[in-house]
Amino acid sequence: MSIWGKIIGGVAGFAAGGPLGATLGAAAGHAYDRMRADEVSKGADQNLTRQVAFTIAVIVLSAKMAKADGRVTRAEIDAFKRVFNIPRHEMAAVGRIFDEAREEASGFEPYAHQIAEMFHHDRPVLEELLGGLVAIARSDGPFHPAELDFLRRVSAIFGFDAATFERVQASVNGSGEDDPYKILGLTRKAANDDVKRAWRRLVRENHPDSLMAKGMPKEFVDLANKKLAAINAAYDRVSSERGLK
Repeated sequence: MSIWGKIIGGVAGFAAGGPLGATLGAAAGHAYDRMRADEVSKGADQNLTRQVAFTIAVIVLSAKMAKADGRVTRAEIDAFKRVFNIPRHEMAAVGRIFDEAREEASGFEPYAHQIAEMFHHDRPVLEELLGGLVAIARSDGPFHPAELDFLRRVSAIFGFDAATFERVQASVNGSGEDDPYKILGLTRKAANDDVKRAWRRLVRENHPDSLMAKGMPKEFVDLANKKLAAINAAYDRVSSERGLK
């Protein structure tokens, strides 16, 4: 069963019921209890909790971000389904949760704060979530000022500085549209050794296997692969320009 299927049964009314803690403790409680029987170790239980929390945060923040400019477009809804790879047979149920969460853009902060606390030692997982939100915001054209403000506020809650926010944005665009140095989190004045170190660190942190081990559900692997491809493409451009080996 996909992560979407695991949460659908218990979270239909979560949007009005409070932040992730209440969702996991009550709304998703019976679904989680059913899954515990299939989990063997304490570590597996903890990882499952993180996967469920990540997925609920994806739905809530995506819906509220889409509503930030006052209207939710079909392009944004389609982008949400595409970016987060929702199975066709589960789209209707996930859509009902999305619709409830998008009733208003306010109230996203508790969800953002709790997911930030849960993954505060695993910042690349938070970057994946932020990158998905950026992709949805861009799906219907340039950022609306309200969308950009929403993204910056979420980024700040996640503990990211302005440079990290810019790097996440650039990695979503793809190396063909952005300065490859920005994708690597560097300036053109960076030494060759710094370029190599930055690339290796980003590849290590953003490898899908590493992200899934930290709590990102496997259903989000396509998003992680696209980001990793953008990082590698950016490094290829920089190394070609500099003649690096």
